Order: sequence, then C-alpha cells, then structure tokens
Amino acid sequence: MLPAEGVAAVERLIRVKLADDRPAASWACGNHWIAVPSGDQAGIIGTLGLTDPRPVTFALGNDIVDSDGHDADPGSHDGFTRVFVTPELDGRTFVLGAWCDPCDAERREDVLRLCTLLGSRYGHAEAYYYGAQSDGSAWLVTEHGKVTRRYCETGEGEDELLTLGDPLPFERTRREELGLRPVWDPALESEDDADEWKWAAFHLAPEIAEHLGGSPLGIGPETASRGVGVIALTPYGVVQGVPAGAYRM
Repeated sequence: MLPAEGVAAVERLIRVKLADDRPAASWACGNHWIAVPSGDQAGIIGTLGLTDPRPVTFALGNDIVDSDGHDADPGSHDGFTRVFVTPELDGRTFVLGAWCDPCDAERREDVLRLCTLLGSRYGHAEAYYYGAQSDGSAWLVTEHGKVTRRYCETGEGEDELLTLGDPLPFERTRREELGLRPVWDPALESEDDADEWKWAAFHLAPEIAEHLGGSPLGIGPETASRGVGVIALTPYGVVQGVPAGAYRM
C-alpha cells in the first residue's frame, strides 16, 4: 500500500489529467455493467451501497475493473471489490465491474435486487454481461421497480433457468431476421434453430444496450460528458480491502 505521501501525489496527478480527460470505451474481455438513464451519480452510488468514491480518469477506471476481473483468484471475491462509476454520458451513468454481473451465480440475485431499486428511483435500469471473446451475453432490464426481462446465453447449463419476462422487441426482431419464430417455444424449435439463436444471442448484449439508450462499449471522445468518473468500494471491498496493482492513467 502506498504511504500517505504517495497517495497524495497520485491524486494530484489524477486531478491534472482530469482537466483534459475524455470518455473512452471499456476494453475488457469480460464486460459487466449497470446502466441508469440519469446523471445523478451520487444518488446511484448511494442506492447501490457503494462507498469511498475517488475521482479517476477513464483510462484508470477502465484499467482497474479490467485488472480486478482478470487477476482475481478463482473462488475469491477480489473481482467484486471495486466498480468504476462513470460521469453522466449522453444522459446515462454506467457502473462497470464484475460486481454488476447479472448472471454470476453469486451476484445475480443481488444485481436483480439493486436494479429494481434503481428502476424504482430512476424509472429504468439495466445490467449486462458481454464476453468479447465470444464468451456470451446476458441482459437484465427493469422498469419502475419490476423486472421486464432477464436472459442469459453464456454456454452454461443453467442459463435457461435464469430467464425472466417476455422477449424484448429487439430480441423478437433479431429472431425474425434470422428466419426464426419471434417468440420461441422449445417444443416447436429444431436443434438447428436453437443453435442459430444461441450463437446470435452470444453477441447481443452490446446491441440491446445501444438500442435501449447506450453502452460503455460504444462511447468515445465525442460523447457528451458531465462530471467526473469515480472508483468506489462495494460492500466486498469494505470488508476485505482491495488488491494491489499497477494501472494506467
């Protein structure tokens, strides 16, 4: 851990870099995020139970959550200790990190609960997983405190057990484009049709997110930004601390 003088020096450097900081897309292989159609960063942080927010550049915020997800020991909670909460981006705030995973066996029910809380407060909230190495997709959509849809296609055996709600209009349209029934019925679907949808759905999370308002994978320097992004501790981070590491700024 850095001594107090080192921490102060890093914070000064971040303040200098923030003056010219511009939005940058997440570059992680495994991407997990919550999206809220609001710029109320403080309210979102409070609703999620996050603490100790510290300003960061986009490069630093993205690198921390990417490193946490990659470097966590199997079976540990190291990847759940921190999240990157963006500034308002085109009217939306994103919370990035493995702690936001809507399909993880340990996190999914809490993420569902938290998204319904956010949806009650802000009208709408979503959570996503996207594996950029063809590792699958998951999406959770809530409106006014109720779950509209949860769907996972990650190749795991119990994915189908997590399905909640009716297919989103975007899902129906994509199935029709593939020549499939807009609402599927396993009893009527061939194995080839099921496989075709599975491989299409593996890549749908970013497209659904963009259709519903935006994705942290699609932002860039031209994205309208208001405020400053922060790294915040989750309840896991409060209890066990955070892993040490070297990160880009």
